[in-house]
Amino acid sequence: MPTTTVRKTDGTSGGSIVLNDKIFSAKIAKGLMHSAVKAEAVNTRQDTRNTKTRGEVAGGGRKPYRQKGTGRARQGTISAPHYRHGGIVFGPHPRNLEAHLPKKARRAAILSALSAKAAADEIVVVDQIAFDAISTKTAAALLTKLEIVGKTLIIVPEHSTIIYKSFRNIPGVNVRVAPAFSVRDVLDNDQIVIVRGALDTLEALWDTKNKSETEVAAE
Repeated sequence: MPTTTVRKTDGTSGGSIVLNDKIFSAKIAKGLMHSAVKAEAVNTRQDTRNTKTRGEVAGGGRKPYRQKGTGRARQGTISAPHYRHGGIVFGPHPRNLEAHLPKKARRAAILSALSAKAAADEIVVVDQIAFDAISTKTAAALLTKLEIVGKTLIIVPEHSTIIYKSFRNIPGVNVRVAPAFSVRDVLDNDQIVIVRGALDTLEALWDTKNKSETEVAAE
C-alpha cells in the first residue's frame, strides 16, 4: 500500500497515512485515461455553425419575373441556392457532439490517473485548509510552506467560497470539491493537494472492497 506524509498548514509533518490501494494503487490504464480526456474535451465543444436553407432565407415569396415570354429560364424564387444571398444546399448545421464513457470506464480512468500521480510521488495530503477571510497572500504563503510549485490541483471536502476565492488569482492553481474532478484535472497538474477530509470522501465513495454489488450500483 502506498504511504505519504500528512502535512500541516505550517509545512511541518503531521504523521504518515496509508493511501487506499483501491484508489491509489489501481492498474494504470493509459488507453482509458486517453479516452476520458478526449471525451471531456469533446463535451466542451459547442457546434454553433449554422447556415440557412432556401426555406429559411428571408424574401423570395413571389416569382422574380413571369413564367413565360421573357426568354429566360423559369424561376420560382430568389431564395434558391443558385441566386446570390440564396439558401445554402449542404451547409453545416448544429449537431450533437456529446461523447459518453461507460460508468466503469470513467471510474477506472480516474483511479488510473490518481494511481499514476501517487506512483510519481506527486500527491500531497494536508490535514486541513481553513482561512479566516479571503486572502490570496495567505493562500500563496500556504503553498510556499508546503513547497508546492507548478500547476496544482487542490481537492477539498466541501465547497468554501473563502478557499476558492483565495486561490483563484494564483496562476496554475485550481480548486475542486471531492469527488467532482476529472481525469483531465488530475493529469493536467503537476501536484495534487488533497485535504484529509476529501481523502475520506474519496475512500467512502470509491473503495468498493467492503461494499455489496447493490451499494456500488446505487452510486
